[in-house]
Amino acid sequence: IGLAGVELGALVGNCVGRFRVRVSEGPVSVEGMSGAMRCGVILPGGTATQQLELGLLAEERGWDGVFICEVAYGVDAWSLLAGMAVRTSRIRLGTLLSPLPWRRPWKLAGQVATVDQLSGGRAIVTVGLGATEMLMGTAEVTDRRERAERMDEGIDLMRTLWSGGRTYSGKYYEFGAGVVGGIVEMGLPVQRPVPIWVVGAWPRPRSMRRAARCEGVVPEYHLDGRESTTSDAREMKTWLLDHGARADIDIIAEGETAADDAAAAREHVASRADVGCTWWLETRWQRSADEAVRLEEVRERILAGPPRR
Repeated sequence: IGLAGVELGALVGNCVGRFRVRVSEGPVSVEGMSGAMRCGVILPGGTATQQLELGLLAEERGWDGVFICEVAYGVDAWSLLAGMAVRTSRIRLGTLLSPLPWRRPWKLAGQVATVDQLSGGRAIVTVGLGATEMLMGTAEVTDRRERAERMDEGIDLMRTLWSGGRTYSGKYYEFGAGVVGGIVEMGLPVQRPVPIWVVGAWPRPRSMRRAARCEGVVPEYHLDGRESTTSDAREMKTWLLDHGARADIDIIAEGETAADDAAAAREHVASRADVGCTWWLETRWQRSADEAVRLEEVRERILAGPPRR
């Protein structure tokens, strides 16, 4: 992931010759998804091989997206997504989430663009401040205000590179591609823009303003101890649209539905669609602490198919 542009063409050519890797060559049209609730699944861990198999199974069973958690150490999310990209043809591929303040934005931009090229325009990147308990003892910045500032700059820097820009100068990040020919141009994504989803804290204005300039928002509800309801999602979407968000901004809902009760699952997800949510992401975070059990549970849910009307 993140190979120099001058080497990418030769490497892909060699891979095709040896391993019959299928690389999409243009934007992918996903039929039947316009205006409808899309359904994806967040993989709860496992080896690279296990997660690759689940991603392929999700496409086979009709799911619209597969999302991987990016961690400080473990299976590399973007390498895994690149593997899925050349083995699938339709399903969206992304992270949930990438802790942007702890990443080099230019490196993440290159990884996302690589997956977008290999998939023919199916990459999504979800960014957030990152959970400090996931740092694993690494010496990353923990101050919340600084992390927020770094995330804002990181979003701007990635968009600059994806639009063909060669330089960026901010408070925390400096980048200059110099005169090295072809690297930026060869690293451009297929999608313009690549969808950036961001974790947004509702109803905190600064967080929501950040969400309003992205392509999607994964809401965190801060409601003074009250549990969120579907009306909170409707209110949040209205606020975003009133404050400059694009009309087709994605609103993501996540949770669990039963594999053995399709009607109840469809009804639950439909209630989110009715208030403006555009994606449902199936999770299994709250189930067994045993990873093998979680993997089997998510496999069963994938096999049951997406909870669409």
